Amino acid sequence: MADDPMFQRFGRAFPRGAVLFREGEPGQEMFVVHQGRVAITKNVGEVEKLLSTLGPGEFLGEMAILNNRPRSATATCAEDCELLVIDAKTFEAMIRSSAEIAVRLIKKLSDRLAEANEQIENLLLTDAASRVVHYLATAAERAPRTAAGQKIDMRPRELAARVGVRPEQADEALMKLLKAKLLSVHPDGLVIPDVAKLRHFLEFLQMKAQFGDLA
Repeated sequence: MADDPMFQRFGRAFPRGAVLFREGEPGQEMFVVHQGRVAITKNVGEVEKLLSTLGPGEFLGEMAILNNRPRSATATCAEDCELLVIDAKTFEAMIRSSAEIAVRLIKKLSDRLAEANEQIENLLLTDAASRVVHYLATAAERAPRTAAGQKIDMRPRELAARVGVRPEQADEALMKLLKAKLLSVHPDGLVIPDVAKLRHFLEFLQMKAQFGDLA
């Protein structure tokens, strides 16, 4: 990695726990992950929600220098990281000189817009179980297929922060899914055997939340 000309020019090492930027701060730099993982979090009410965890090849912080607005989330190194740190002037020059970088940026921004819409839809759900199941279903639909089902690269302990619910609420929802065989836990992630069945279960939870008091 140290022999990479881009890293020699723009690279910096950050220890685990280092905060790259905080929500609400002005932003003058963007980052590209070369090694390690960076957690993106946002305060939703009184809960700190984990929006995503970015690994090698991913970039972050570009919106603040594109629209000159404060940071919309907080970025923290989830482990020791090596990152490219690129200022606004350099970023603009890279976009102008490389169509490949521009297309990649547009695609990434489109993906993030879709994810933001999914998060808004999730937040509109009133009960914690529905929010957990909705998150897992949408994540599974984007996840790679394995012999056992759609594999989500996430540990069970991360789920509460991802969804913005209390840990005990996430654990209760997971136990129900495990009991119904709608989910299985593997050492390196969660597997959804049948996304359609999980969607049907979500519909059941939503109807129960809406009409449960009338039963």
